[in-house]
Amino acid sequence: MVELIAALLILFASIMSVISAFGIIRMPDVYTRSHAATKSSTLAVLLALTGAFIYLIASTNYVSIRLLLGIIFVFLTAPVAGHLITRAAYRSGVPLSEQSGDDALYEQIFDEKGKKRIEQ
Repeated sequence: MVELIAALLILFASIMSVISAFGIIRMPDVYTRSHAATKSSTLAVLLALTGAFIYLIASTNYVSIRLLLGIIFVFLTAPVAGHLITRAAYRSGVPLSEQSGDDALYEQIFDEKGKKRIEQ
């Protein structure tokens, strides 16, 4: 039964990976692509590593510290990397898509003349 749960986690991981790939292809700008890449692919990797961890425990009674560290590392670094990529894109002036809503950060970063308030 535990091996079935592990196999289902790995199956869900592959489905989330395909959803992530479609999201990266279909989204119109760097901001939404980054969102699709970081959210769903992080979940896919976490599900795959968790499934492998559970399968390894069930089949060999061995707790893999490497898998646990991999889960923690991906969970901490992937969303931060996605945030930094979108922040760098925004600050370098990459435009939002026509389909995007309003730009909520514009008033925080730029003044009325379009110049940056504070260089961070």
